[in-house]
Amino acid sequence: MRFPDRDTVAGLRREYPAGTLVELVFMSDVQAPPVGTVGKVLFVDDIGTVHIAWQTGGSLGAAYGEDVIRKV
Repeated sequence: MRFPDRDTVAGLRREYPAGTLVELVFMSDVQAPPVGTVGKVLFVDDIGTVHIAWQTGGSLGAAYGEDVIRKV
């Protein structure tokens, strides 16, 4: 896995500020919520992971370059 550069992380932070509602499109994790689950962005960390509080009660982050989310 390749980590994003600073500019990419800054772009992710602009695109997904805290409080943004997102929907899960794809996540490559066995503990992922079901596709279509909606959640609220908590923050984007320094490696581009978008941390999300899912409506199912979990808080699994969407990894940059692996998982796919979209704004609702």
